[in-house]
Amino acid sequence: MMTSLEHPGYPQDGLLRLEEKLLCRESQVSLLLSLFGEPHQYSYPSIFIYGYTTTGKTYVMQTVLAELELPHALVSCVECFTSRMLFEHILNKLQSYVTSSEISQSLYISCDSFSDFVRLFKQLISHQDLKNQTVYIVLDKAEQLREMEANLLPGFLRLQEMTDANVTVIFLTEIVWEKLHPNMGCFEPLILYFPDYSKVELQKILSHDHPSEYSAEFYAAYINILLGVFYTVCRDLKELKHLAAINFAKFCEPVTKGEATESDTRKLWKNIEPHLKTAMQTVYLREISSSQWEKLQQEDREAGQLKGLSAYAHVELPYYSKFLLIAGYLASYNPARTDRRFFVKHHGKIKKTKFLKKHEKGNIDNTAYEFMNNEFPRLAKIFGIPNFINQTNNHLLGPKPFPLDRLLAIFYSIVDSRIAPTANIFSQISSLVTLQLLTLVGHDDQLNGPKYKCAVSLDFIRAVARTVSFDLIRYLYDFL
Repeated sequence: MMTSLEHPGYPQDGLLRLEEKLLCRESQVSLLLSLFGEPHQYSYPSIFIYGYTTTGKTYVMQTVLAELELPHALVSCVECFTSRMLFEHILNKLQSYVTSSEISQSLYISCDSFSDFVRLFKQLISHQDLKNQTVYIVLDKAEQLREMEANLLPGFLRLQEMTDANVTVIFLTEIVWEKLHPNMGCFEPLILYFPDYSKVELQKILSHDHPSEYSAEFYAAYINILLGVFYTVCRDLKELKHLAAINFAKFCEPVTKGEATESDTRKLWKNIEPHLKTAMQTVYLREISSSQWEKLQQEDREAGQLKGLSAYAHVELPYYSKFLLIAGYLASYNPARTDRRFFVKHHGKIKKTKFLKKHEKGNIDNTAYEFMNNEFPRLAKIFGIPNFINQTNNHLLGPKPFPLDRLLAIFYSIVDSRIAPTANIFSQISSLVTLQLLTLVGHDDQLNGPKYKCAVSLDFIRAVARTVSFDLIRYLYDFL
């Protein structure tokens, strides 16, 4: 069997395995092998590979180096977060390729500095097992090198020159070279880009590993439906694989029960559609595991109804963060002039703006006028709906910005205990902004203090208020 990956110096069966495993990355693999050359030839000193997450950078490098049995050390710069851990991981990994009796395999190599690393590295590759072939060092998550010593990146870029050895350093990252480039002059690597997978490529990759009990055409039709729903909001290959795995059993349910055939696309779509819409609400969140999702689907089938994941998802916030979020919601949807009415003990009466003030009473009959002016506000309060007649509805107008001091004033009024304004409270406000539950309005360097908006819905904040036994409706101006 012929393969499109034909490169001298590499076994044909290894290239065939690469072509089977690395779908839709043939051009990138072919370019990499061209840069590597034959194992005994000198390769390019450094290669910089970048691309968005889940574009196959790490998987391609792992598979190519493992299948072709090339000596290498693949290191994650997130796991090895100090230079010493980085050096020692590389040296001890390369030591496993040396079978000489001069080196004890049980001896752990320690290394403290880059100069020691260069010296120990030269000793390792001087052995016959590594002398006549290219050694590859792969640094995954290479953007983390910016947080380490300043000499690391320039040093790895010139490692071939400093050791006078056949070594190639490969950087894998999600950022462009211009953001990693050090301020001082350095050797420029060869830059290689891994583009995002297209919809056709995702279809091919996801359809490749289909269950043996079903035909490839049936599983391909399922993947086509899945991508039709999720492709616009999610192009992460790992997340799509997870979604495909947890929803396939529901897709097959009519076929398993004998209610439809594999070609009855309409009935299969009608059965899976509500479940895909439910899964759409929790893309990337992973609120429950696959086994819990299957158990939930089983309970739904027994109960004869579909329950959304939102019924099982609870927002886990610190105790005071919940009150801060409630205070933010009240500040966003209540006019500032009403704060005295809600949060001060001895307040005066506040006159409400009448909806009919701008209109003549004679334009409508007395019965309608009496209902809108007297009965509707009373019924609105009983049934818990906003009073649209006597006031402008702030929930329809959307959240209004509020200053930090107003947020804190409402917070200290509604919380059920005395709290000092410590750094812990301010850090929880920052956390709510990071979680996008509060939105920072304007710039951080405003002289008059920051302003915020509450970004959650009424149903959401009522659910949060119930967890702390807070009567939210009582403090909302729209529900008076």
